[in-house]
Amino acid sequence: MREPTFLVLTALAEEPRHGYAVIEDVAVITGGRVRLRAGTLYAALDRLRAEGLIAVDREEVVQSRLRRYYRLTGAGEQSLAVETARLRDQAAIAERRLRARHTRLGGATA
Repeated sequence: MREPTFLVLTALAEEPRHGYAVIEDVAVITGGRVRLRAGTLYAALDRLRAEGLIAVDREEVVQSRLRRYYRLTGAGEQSLAVETARLRDQAAIAERRLRARHTRLGGATA
């Protein structure tokens, strides 16, 4: 799973959100490191809908513009859980190797 997909699913795991709210939450989740562009986001939302990982929760009109809220589906929740576990496992391997390196080098970080 690519990082933007992971982040969009993560943003929607908390609650249904409209597109701009997803962009804002992704920025918060990543400490500002990732700032999704609207075109990237809406292409991802369309793809995730087609894959059944998200669905439209509701639509409302705000200032004469349609605001569409998206929610995570059961399949989306499962996909996010699997990817989260995979990333956790990979991070654990990296941490073990860094600790072993630190021990092997006697605390030096060269």
